[in-house]
Amino acid sequence: MVQTAPVTDLDFTEAEMASHVARFRDIPSTAKSFIDTRLPGHERDIYTIIGGGVLEDPDIRPPLPAQDFHLAIIRADPGKGAALHSHLTQEVFMPLSGQWAICWGPDGAREVVLERYDTISVPVQVMRGFRNVGAESAMMLAIVGGHDPGRVGWPAAMQTMVRNIGYELTADGTLREIPRPLP
Repeated sequence: MVQTAPVTDLDFTEAEMASHVARFRDIPSTAKSFIDTRLPGHERDIYTIIGGGVLEDPDIRPPLPAQDFHLAIIRADPGKGAALHSHLTQEVFMPLSGQWAICWGPDGAREVVLERYDTISVPVQVMRGFRNVGAESAMMLAIVGGHDPGRVGWPAAMQTMVRNIGYELTADGTLREIPRPLP
């Protein structure tokens, strides 16, 4: 049976609705949201707007809470992007500028190039990655489904590469620098 949303008298004043507005100019970017951002070729800025999603940096505080999805904008220079990874939910990508290659599959061998406003929805648990294949810095919208989308699934090789440069994911999925023994 199809459900219909109720017609209600629920109303918000402008002041009340202001807590549901995120001004892009006020959102700081982070370049350290995920383990792969520490490796050459995967540098990017992430503007987290709705929900913490699958972030691995506990210091990021998005301006709007998640209900059923998480939304971010990614900015990357040419040739940069995310390493192959998976999610427990679908992930949607839509370039806002430039051209972006979205790859998928167990080894990332399949690929489609998206241009401005093209959209792809990557199914649950499919390995995926992306990179800016244009000639200029570009931005892309990313949406991850679910109230709690879980943590990113990283291949063991990625986790080893990051560990070799001094980082690891804790049991709760938080990125941290590996403590070095005191001399």
